[in-house]
Amino acid sequence: MITQQLLMDIRKQFPALMQADDVGNVPIYFDGPGGSQVPHCVMQAMVAYLCLGNSNMGGYNQASVRTMAVNDLARQQARVWLGGGTKAQIVFGQNATSLMFMISRVIARTWQAGDNIVLSSLDHYSHVSSWQQAADDAGVEVRMIPLNDTLNDLDYQAAEELIDGRTRLVAITAASNLIGTMTDIARISQMTKAVGALLSIDAVHAAVHIASEFEAWGADLLFASAYKIGGPHLGMMCAKHALLTQLRPYKVEPATNVVPMSYEQGTQSFESQAGFVAMMRYWSALGLDDGLPSFDEVGTQSQYDLTATSRQKTYHKVMAYEQTQSQYLLEKFKQRPFLQLYGKQSASNRTPTFAFNVIKAGVIQDGAKLSRWLAGYNIALGFGNFYAKNLSERLADTGTVLRLGCLHYTTFAEIDRLFELIDQAVCELYQITPP
Repeated sequence: MITQQLLMDIRKQFPALMQADDVGNVPIYFDGPGGSQVPHCVMQAMVAYLCLGNSNMGGYNQASVRTMAVNDLARQQARVWLGGGTKAQIVFGQNATSLMFMISRVIARTWQAGDNIVLSSLDHYSHVSSWQQAADDAGVEVRMIPLNDTLNDLDYQAAEELIDGRTRLVAITAASNLIGTMTDIARISQMTKAVGALLSIDAVHAAVHIASEFEAWGADLLFASAYKIGGPHLGMMCAKHALLTQLRPYKVEPATNVVPMSYEQGTQSFESQAGFVAMMRYWSALGLDDGLPSFDEVGTQSQYDLTATSRQKTYHKVMAYEQTQSQYLLEKFKQRPFLQLYGKQSASNRTPTFAFNVIKAGVIQDGAKLSRWLAGYNIALGFGNFYAKNLSERLADTGTVLRLGCLHYTTFAEIDRLFELIDQAVCELYQITPP
């Protein structure tokens, strides 16, 4: 569990958490599902890479050799973080979305008329549109796993009926970025492997809260983004090496044919890879029994490299703490009947990510007003569909929701402050009197 003392030590690592606005309001971030704040060690590592000499790979000079070492270590750390088998399975890119669009075009080359792919109604649309558009170009049928009757998970029985002998790929999220639901990956994986289809998993949201298990889940492709967990803007894909070897990537002709680099378009952001390594060291250090080292130490020393053991210990701490966050938040929602909470009403099998709307006389009120009002107090609470288009349209007839997301540095005092202000805001904005 993350203790109060550890939480204080954690927050000292994040300078953005202390940056008050012009009237002295210290920021409170409930937009974590859109991207985390960044610990000092990550910034330090990125600046250090650029200061010491920045170069492309393949040279013999010191800066080039250092760049290749950074790239190699980043690949190795990504492999550990995502539960992969070898570092040769890791492909880096600008973000997960661009990697999804890249690989979908490559794989679509193998599809034929009469084939189908199966997508998920719970997913962020980067993991829907990428495959959907590739299928449209290839003339392949797109099937969508519907939501269950309570709109808080997928309909797995329907999935069994949709996945058949002509299914070539199944794409599913590990956890919803909108309502926090953790999907039954094992069940979907079993269905997918039974027909010999590829399994693509969007772990961008899930990897912040639970350990991703590329190998154990039976994935062929798995996507994540470093900036969701506290790293720089860097996307990564873990893919079966045999699959990458069999496929023919879109690439510049003189560029290397060596996998996985053959799938990485143009010069990569090596400073981001350096920052990612520092983030993985920070994440590893969270699992230590004797407290968190200083940011000057944690991001620069290889003794803090993420290992399978340290990964397990950190996620054990984070998951336990975030479950208490979820339980606490659920009580807050129960006390406020004017807040319509969507998704699971329990703290199990979920991330601390919640979608809701303000309701008055059965009518959804304009959530943008509340989001703007809270911003006046330097509180970040998002409003929109958050790219989970299908899900948000099923949840609310407006197609939009307010989203509240916690991370491992979120405090209970911040949660209390948010709901105190929500009670005040609904009075002023919607003439609702809290109970």
